[in-house]
Amino acid sequence: MIAVLRVILFAEAALVIGVAVWFLLELLTAEPSSLTSAVAIFVIVVIAAVFVTAIAIGAARDRPWIRGAAVTWQVLQIAIAVGCFQGLYARPDIGWALLVPSVAVIVLLLVPGVRVAFTRELERPAY
Repeated sequence: MIAVLRVILFAEAALVIGVAVWFLLELLTAEPSSLTSAVAIFVIVVIAAVFVTAIAIGAARDRPWIRGAAVTWQVLQIAIAVGCFQGLYARPDIGWALLVPSVAVIVLLLVPGVRVAFTRELERPAY
């Protein structure tokens, strides 16, 4: 279960890094209607890429702080997924691609074995 969680987190990190690279290429090759807004969105995407990569690396190192950070990121992804299901430019395919891994990560983080694996040594129950 922990391996599946790590794979999903690293896949999310790789995809967000890919989005950042794609956004940079678009920023350099296409003319945005507002350069200031485009640069601001690019900075936000880079911050997100750093955040998700830190979560994935923390999961690989069994750091206890990743539980809250991972849940925060998954809730943000769920909010974006809900937005993908509605509106004039609705993209349910992208919505499902965001929603399914987010729910999977939250469920995996709540599984007792995974939860115990990501607790501090002093907090682990003595079974």
